[in-house]
Amino acid sequence: MSIHRPSDPNASAHERLYRSLRQQVMHGEMDPGQALTLRGLGKTYGVSMTPAREAVRRLVAEGAFTLSSSGRISTPELTPERIEELAAIRALLEPEMAARALPRAHFALIERLSAINALNGEAAVNGDAVAYVRTNLEFHRTLYLRAQTPAMLALCETVWLQLGPTMRRVYARIKRREPPQHHRMILAALKAGDEPGLRLAVRTDVTQGLRHLAG
Repeated sequence: MSIHRPSDPNASAHERLYRSLRQQVMHGEMDPGQALTLRGLGKTYGVSMTPAREAVRRLVAEGAFTLSSSGRISTPELTPERIEELAAIRALLEPEMAARALPRAHFALIERLSAINALNGEAAVNGDAVAYVRTNLEFHRTLYLRAQTPAMLALCETVWLQLGPTMRRVYARIKRREPPQHHRMILAALKAGDEPGLRLAVRTDVTQGLRHLAG
């Protein structure tokens, strides 16, 4: 016999705020080093201090925010060394997830990836850096979901969270006007069932993009 417990309004408010902030950071909707306050977050999102504090606590644990000893909350400002470390993690994790997704890469998945890549191209042509980062990550995440490796994907998303603000700033600066050529190589390798080619295309895509960030 199940016991019905009333829902905690603070819990649902905290979850909504957490998901909203997490997405904004990952997609580069915040600048590197952007300062935030619990009071400001509560006012913006219409929540009390308790859910705001809990959402921030979770995001600090994931690396999306930093919390100084004085209590200052901000998005990460990454050093070239830190970017290189995160790039190395991507180069290890993402080709492996892509390879595990390959046996499940049916026609509908490839069509979906092609459609996302077209949106990525539109964002590039329009100079929309936030949409560019969002569709770029959506391309990768859609593929990796087929790998059915939730622990690997969770680790990967933690890396994307830390990189989000920096990625947006750099892509805005370099004014890329076309989707990454390596996405086309990824799609070709998926169609051909070419695991070595797929691993190489994914590894090259994630490391070359990050080379702009470390430069």
